Amino acid sequence: MKGPLNSVEPSGDWAPGLQKARIYELVLMDIILGELAPMQVLDEKVLASRYAGGVSGVRDALGRLAIEGLVLRRPRVGTVVAPLDVTEIEHAFEVRRMLEGRTAALAARNHRPEDLPAIVGAFDEAETAIAAGDFRKMLAMDHSFHRAVAFATHNPTLARFVIALQNTATRYWIWQMEKQSQEDQMRDVILHRSLAEAIARRDPVAAEAACAQLIGDPPSAKRS
Repeated sequence: MKGPLNSVEPSGDWAPGLQKARIYELVLMDIILGELAPMQVLDEKVLASRYAGGVSGVRDALGRLAIEGLVLRRPRVGTVVAPLDVTEIEHAFEVRRMLEGRTAALAARNHRPEDLPAIVGAFDEAETAIAAGDFRKMLAMDHSFHRAVAFATHNPTLARFVIALQNTATRYWIWQMEKQSQEDQMRDVILHRSLAEAIARRDPVAAEAACAQLIGDPPSAKRS
């Protein structure tokens, strides 16, 4: 199957070296970080200039983001950034609890030696990024880590769903992280590293437990 539905594959129609894949990652990062604000209208020519790409690459990237629910197509308006809907994020947390623990366990069972460097080393630069308050770098590390864990299951169907959920939930994670102390942020990094260690030693029970702890509480728990 071609197109956005096989977007979790490291090669193929959405290989990282392709222009549309590069633009997709940049737009995704800016949406999650809020640099492209909720309900902001996205002009394809403006984005092409912003990301030093072609309009066709931007159009393909926006099509993929629309499938993932991060942008919306509005009649007579165009493409807009999806609102930061706490209810939708709550639902994403519920589904993450169902899927991501099992994903971590499957990665612990199925990973190959070549999968481990991206998982174990994902947060090698975390201390520097936290000290600098570099949220973009932290987001990039988190994004790479969870994609690597998903790939390590060697189940592309599962990986596709998990990565899409991550992209939705991470908008809330970034918003929370900006309010955290550096100590809180470091605790989150330690949880990621604990999960990586469990996967590396092929311990699916520990991996699933570490993942549950990492996912944490949904937004509603913060309001109660």
